Amino acid sequence: MSASPIKTRDLTGRVVVITGAGSGIGRELALQCADRGASLAICDRNRASLHDTATTARAAGSQVFDATVDVCDAEQMTRFANDVTEQLAAPDLVINNAGIAVIGGILDTTLDDWNRLVGVNLMGVVHGVAAFAPAMVERGSGHLVNVSSAAGMLANPQLGAYSTTKFAIFGMTEALRMELAPHGIAVTTICPGVINTAITCDSTYRGGNEQARRAKINAAYAKRGYTPERAARNILAAIDRGKAVAPIAPEAHLIYILSRIAPPLARWASVALANIAK
Repeated sequence: MSASPIKTRDLTGRVVVITGAGSGIGRELALQCADRGASLAICDRNRASLHDTATTARAAGSQVFDATVDVCDAEQMTRFANDVTEQLAAPDLVINNAGIAVIGGILDTTLDDWNRLVGVNLMGVVHGVAAFAPAMVERGSGHLVNVSSAAGMLANPQLGAYSTTKFAIFGMTEALRMELAPHGIAVTTICPGVINTAITCDSTYRGGNEQARRAKINAAYAKRGYTPERAARNILAAIDRGKAVAPIAPEAHLIYILSRIAPPLARWASVALANIAK
């Protein structure tokens, strides 16, 4: 059986699940899917922001099931998946998007930081796959999307722990692509790049000079000007084309190429970029 990608240009009659849909890329993915006719199942830890996304999507005419869920909690994710199937149907497209960041070197990252990062960024995706993939396999169709990062293709010394979790997502998704293809499930790894979302404001900073570093990074991302709306649009286009690995912003494409054909140059570029976070 071959795996056919979900055609995202028209999602009428499709059920789309998105985690971390309260803000940033997740919110924009939800709203653009709603505009394309999808029935949405969305979750986030932040009830207020999730409610805002759901309200806006409903105003666009979408049927929406929303639930406050911590993706770190396997039971909550299983309950969410069961409720989605009951309220809507088994999903056609699942986007495991929820993620957090800690900015700083590995030696400055605390064990509590590691536990939070692994819990959300890695186990959150594991829980999403475990909760939703079996129903897609049983039906014999669907598309599973996991959001990694440009830092999941090339390590960054100021994103050491974050890179670790995003590399893990990249590797897991590669394995899933091979495992699920015989069941008719398409699988895509998304690596966004430098997107101007609230993650730079919400991140934990380690290694000193937090206020100055936060301001510097926020300014750099704002100047870069790659919006979550644009990222979501390009992510949906990549899903539509059935891309196995989808770098989104230009720097993500460059990192993807350099990390494969010129690793020493890629590492030099990564260290140069890391100076922004110091």
